[in-house]
Amino acid sequence: MILIELYGIRHHGPGSARSLRQGLVELGPDVVLIEGPPEADGLVELAGDPQMQPPVALLGYVPGAPKAAAFWPFAVFSPEWQAISYALGAGVPVRFCDLPAAHQLAMPEIDTARPVRPRTDPVSELAAAAGYDDPERWWEDVVEHVPGPAVFAALAEAIGFLRGQDSEPDPRDVPREAHMRKVLRRTVKDGYQRIAVVCGAWHVPALSAFAAAAAGSASAAAAAGSASAAAAAGQDLPSAAADDRLLRGLPKVKATFTWIPWTYGRLAYTSGYGAGIQSPGWYDHLFSVSISGGGQPVERWLAKAAAVLRDEGVPASSAHVIESVRLAEALAALRGRPLAGLEEVTEAARAVLCEGSDLLVGLIQRRLVVGERLGTVPAVTPMVPLQQDLHNQQRSLRLRPEAQPRDYDLDLRKPNDLARSRLLHRLTLLGVRWGVPQESRTRNIGTFRESWQLTWRPELDLALIEASMWGSTVAAAAAQRAGSLAAEAAALEDLTGLVERCLLANLSDALAEVLATVRDRAALEGDVTHLMAALPALVRAARYGDVRGTDPGRLGEVAVELITRICAGLPAAVTSLDETAERAARDRIDAVHSAIGLLADTGSRTRWLDTLARVVLRCPPLISGRLTRLLLDAGRLTADDVAIRMSRELSPAAAAAAAAGWAEGFLAGSGLLLVHDEKLLGLADGWLAGLSADAFAAVLPALRRTFGEFAPPERRAIGDKAARLDGSGRPPVLAASADDDLDEDRAVPAVRVVAAILRASSAPAP
Repeated sequence: MILIELYGIRHHGPGSARSLRQGLVELGPDVVLIEGPPEADGLVELAGDPQMQPPVALLGYVPGAPKAAAFWPFAVFSPEWQAISYALGAGVPVRFCDLPAAHQLAMPEIDTARPVRPRTDPVSELAAAAGYDDPERWWEDVVEHVPGPAVFAALAEAIGFLRGQDSEPDPRDVPREAHMRKVLRRTVKDGYQRIAVVCGAWHVPALSAFAAAAAGSASAAAAAGSASAAAAAGQDLPSAAADDRLLRGLPKVKATFTWIPWTYGRLAYTSGYGAGIQSPGWYDHLFSVSISGGGQPVERWLAKAAAVLRDEGVPASSAHVIESVRLAEALAALRGRPLAGLEEVTEAARAVLCEGSDLLVGLIQRRLVVGERLGTVPAVTPMVPLQQDLHNQQRSLRLRPEAQPRDYDLDLRKPNDLARSRLLHRLTLLGVRWGVPQESRTRNIGTFRESWQLTWRPELDLALIEASMWGSTVAAAAAQRAGSLAAEAAALEDLTGLVERCLLANLSDALAEVLATVRDRAALEGDVTHLMAALPALVRAARYGDVRGTDPGRLGEVAVELITRICAGLPAAVTSLDETAERAARDRIDAVHSAIGLLADTGSRTRWLDTLARVVLRCPPLISGRLTRLLLDAGRLTADDVAIRMSRELSPAAAAAAAAGWAEGFLAGSGLLLVHDEKLLGLADGWLAGLSADAFAAVLPALRRTFGEFAPPERRAIGDKAARLDGSGRPPVLAASADDDLDEDRAVPAVRVVAAILRASSAPAP
């Protein structure tokens, strides 16, 4: 006698997983069919490998078009994973019965002129019918706390009535359910007698009629979601020919499958069978407690929460845990719930353990409710060569993928850290952003240290597969990708940035190719602003190439060529500018000046300073002030020269706005000059004192912007000195106080002693 048992589960539902595990043991099936992509049948046996630790996911993708991909994730509490584990342990065949991914991944190519309505969420609808505003709370009450396989029949009947009210089937579900029936027919034809089918509860009514017909006896009522459920859903049994016609002509692509590690944080991701959950850590806890038979899920959970807080230095004693448990149970009783759920334990933890702190509640949410556990897959798992190369390098460099962010401080003088840095920069070039540079800790490549934060996310495996089109090793793929980026770069600035990235990644061959492209593009570039924007990255690469074992000579030659062209084009680039362009030009000049100082090429520096000296008097006030300051700092102007120029630019005859612009350019970045040069401070004070009220109000924003950039000690020092000025524009003079009563006769002995000490040539007469 054929018996087809349908287990309508909730994807990632720990209650479904627990009841399914018990139901399979009682049924003892000959074969287990699971909702999932049939192309992955050959990978199921890997789930029994000891190295396979969930959460993991089946990744299906189209070679050559990896963006056409989907994930089928599994946690230890996923019913599908428990079905696979049971079948492998019992030695019975296990197969996937959903519509092949070859069709599902091609579905977006179907004409979508008619909008597809949102998928029905049966859990939400059943919860609303029961008077619950929270589907998760309803699920916990009626499934999580009601163990045993009997729950499947009740769910199937409820889903059957929901589908009976669904006037128009979801067009995405129709071919899937037709294929499930087709697999069932083939399985029966193969001679299997006791068949277990594990699928989403929504699909049970579409299979119930076939299960009843295949049983052919009164025992068909034992099938979950019996014929009565199918009748309630209005589900007639389609013929095999009808299902074949429905499946014939579906769009199809070539799909490839593999296992990849997954994280609990990504279980909320909707893909594959379109299901996700928000509290995987909580579900893992419920399932583990129920399987272990230890009981007391609330007590154990709150004890874990207390441990998390203690790890962060927050006091959380056993008394806190006891009071939290009492509060959670009281809340559940007040709300008429059979046991405290996540909502109750979270409120209890907030009130007692966290003392109302949302920050601590968020910590428990991240560490426990969601969790960031990262699964592992066996080394024999099929991988593209690029994935395998990365895994080999991860092992050799001792860089273990982790779901939790982890900081690495790399000392580039150490071979292993240098190799780590090159690997991370190569992956970044490929778009595999495993590591993120910590700019706040390492601002440039001019030191021997780098700081990275590494976080492995499941989608990075897909990014690796996508990047495999560039090469079979990380180094080769990054080099090819760099060449492609060079060919696609629209701006010279992008190209010089790419030069720096190639240097960081130690891609010598690609560096030569990109550098040749920079030369060609720079020779044709007529806009000096583009040359100025491109120079800093190139100079950084040239200056610090030796730190990473890269020959910087070729980079320096190109940088010198760019500086020569910048000097030739700068006079025309700083004329006829509006306010926005003027500020942008000042910033570019600052960047070029810093880059030339970093390059340490005497000829280039001399040429640049000569150019600044020629244009300083012929450019807008903001730039003129900035160039004056740069020439002063470089020793090309003396303090007296600057004082004369400043007195002219800040004279009463100068427009207030122009004078404010010159002062802003001259003082930008540092106020120490005013602290140490009282002549310049007096000139600035005299200019401000001579402004009318309206003119002062007009220039005040520029002044606030300028002085706001100074460090607080600089501002205090300037204020102290300015308090002694009289607004005349002259340096402060120490005048004698009217209250001073100096007795010159009494001072004579003191003067003689001082003169003797200083060996004065003469002393005042007594």
